[in-house]
Amino acid sequence: MMQDRLGPIPFAQMSALQQLAAQAVIDGPRGALYGPFVPLIRSPELMESAQKMGAYLRYRSAIGLRLSELAILVTARQWSQQVEWAIHAPIAAEQGIAADVIDAIAARRRPAIMGADEALVHDFCVELHESKRVGDATYAAALARFGEHGVMDLIGINGYYTLLAMVMNVAQTAVPASPAAPLPE
Repeated sequence: MMQDRLGPIPFAQMSALQQLAAQAVIDGPRGALYGPFVPLIRSPELMESAQKMGAYLRYRSAIGLRLSELAILVTARQWSQQVEWAIHAPIAAEQGIAADVIDAIAARRRPAIMGADEALVHDFCVELHESKRVGDATYAAALARFGEHGVMDLIGINGYYTLLAMVMNVAQTAVPASPAAPLPE
């Protein structure tokens, strides 16, 4: 078991700036300081900026909650990020992503059966992570389905959750209890 390098700081021991940033997360849609926000509190301004972007991308993106959660799972798998997976696999299931799709992503396989919008999001995200760009055919399909706003939000979801994955992988953030099976190595 890895040691959590940047674990929780008791609220009373936080600086005034850390307390303000922490309270903003606690008072927002997340309701608590957990996951990536535990290590991020070391840089309150970064955390504050990141959580505002994340609140938009997670809860209000132009592609909707179900497809946002699918993109988050692909990103978590690409980065082998157990905390993101533990938090978002159950949410993805609640949003209607089939268990077979979640299991295939965990196993680094393209799911055999997906809706057209799910296949498009999956393939866009995998292509972006693996080739560091998106080819013309994938881009055109995403643009036709989601428009420029949706494509930009999809890129943003991948980038934002990559940032969080990097933070938690370096910090070795403790994985919360979850009904989701951990990602296989």
